Amino acid sequence: MISRARRPRSFLLSAALTRAGQALLRAEPPGGRRRWERKNYAGRTVGLYAGPAAALATAVAAARVHPGAGLAVLAAGVCGAYDDVAGAGDPRRGFRAHLGALRGGEVTGGSVKLFGISAAGLVAGALMKERPVDKVLAGVVIAGAAHCVNLVDVRPGRAAGAVLALGAPGLLRKGPGGELTAAAMGGAAAVLPDDLGEREMIGDAGAHALGAALGAAVVACNGRAGLLAHALAVVAATAYGDRASDPVRAQ
Repeated sequence: MISRARRPRSFLLSAALTRAGQALLRAEPPGGRRRWERKNYAGRTVGLYAGPAAALATAVAAARVHPGAGLAVLAAGVCGAYDDVAGAGDPRRGFRAHLGALRGGEVTGGSVKLFGISAAGLVAGALMKERPVDKVLAGVVIAGAAHCVNLVDVRPGRAAGAVLALGAPGLLRKGPGGELTAAAMGGAAAVLPDDLGEREMIGDAGAHALGAALGAAVVACNGRAGLLAHALAVVAATAYGDRASDPVRAQ
């Protein structure tokens, strides 16, 4: 069993790798600096370095605990990063809009996130649990947690702050769940100052990856009853958030 003494190491590893990744991306941004710049809600120019750095660092820290968790975090980050690039400027919001585009033959960043993160969650759930029902519930929890954290990423610091607040009780848990929580919180803590200061944003890459890490932590420390409760919660929250983000359905 993983001791509590290892949790600070997971937190510090994730945080240190995130900060190092941010520094490397700022110094030599692949494809040029303009590719990594976006306008935030207030019209300020911010960098996208924090998201990929947090996603990769948290995936590394999570993989030390369980390969399935690392896979889920990395896949969520990659799908989110794709939407950060391919979906930039796309006015469509909500799963309904992206599924409608997919029926029309257009693959949007939102549909890549929906199917890619869902598939990764199911694969991770299959690796982390033994019984078929638990595998499915685990996949729902991981994918749902990734989407839920992204839904609150509407203002600086909200997604990273949510990860820290939601993860704090998980640090009290024994075993892999506590260490996975620490990995998620380390990445969130590392990006929070730049996110709050509106120097960088974590984007979909960071929000989805940190959310997937929290979901994996829940999976690691819950049996079927806990998985079912968390699955219902994330599905309800995702459905509500999706409806609220869709201007047509919100009316």
